[in-house]
Amino acid sequence: MDPTKRKTIIAGNWKMNMTPSQAAKLTFDLKTAIPLKRRACEIVLCVPYVDIEMVKTGVTGSEMKLGAQNVHFAPKGAYTGEISAEMLTECGVEYVIVGHSERRQYFGETDETADKRLLAGVNAGLKVILCVGETLAERESGVTTQVIARQTRVGLADVSREMLGNVIIAYEPVWAIGTGKTATADQAEEVCAFIRGVVAELYDSGAAEGLTIQYGGSMNAGNAAELLSKKDVDGGLIGGASLKPEEFAKIIEAAER
Repeated sequence: MDPTKRKTIIAGNWKMNMTPSQAAKLTFDLKTAIPLKRRACEIVLCVPYVDIEMVKTGVTGSEMKLGAQNVHFAPKGAYTGEISAEMLTECGVEYVIVGHSERRQYFGETDETADKRLLAGVNAGLKVILCVGETLAERESGVTTQVIARQTRVGLADVSREMLGNVIIAYEPVWAIGTGKTATADQAEEVCAFIRGVVAELYDSGAAEGLTIQYGGSMNAGNAAELLSKKDVDGGLIGGASLKPEEFAKIIEAAER
């Protein structure tokens, strides 16, 4: 990572974990494990919708930012079960994830809907984390770069250069999510650098160099330092480890070395 050119962001994705009371305790424990100080990296908690108000209260007085795990592309309407960008911003949310592999795999989301959700989030003033990544079959078939290029290009299709300042891309190899497997630091660097190259083609080299690109496949306290030492890995989108205060704190420490 290169903190002189772009912001390092460590974001916890709690997924479908933590009731509101459990979220309150976890947030308190995180604040205890991560002492308040001027930090080189941004810390974000992306939580279930029902936890937003509790976590908003809990992060007050800390450097942690509040995030959500998805946003709908319409401002309102007959979309049962969905949440609009305006709803999130009024609740105090600053960040949101779109295009996560689990949303694509289980709920039929596509590159095109990720683009629409991203656009809705950015237009509402949210910072949007766009997830891209290949399956194990795609990696073994040698089409990783084709998949990543398509997801990146379509996901950013309606995003202007000015909007790009509120976009983060998370490379999350699907085969390394929730499996305990992790891309090697060199594999993560290779794909993150490739994403930066695609962004340079879409916009320009300055836009690409200023873009934060996270790694999001089972980063933990044991491998964070090596992954984050790579030039093009600018942080992490953390799953299971973000539910463990001491481990999450160690990842943040690794990001600040």
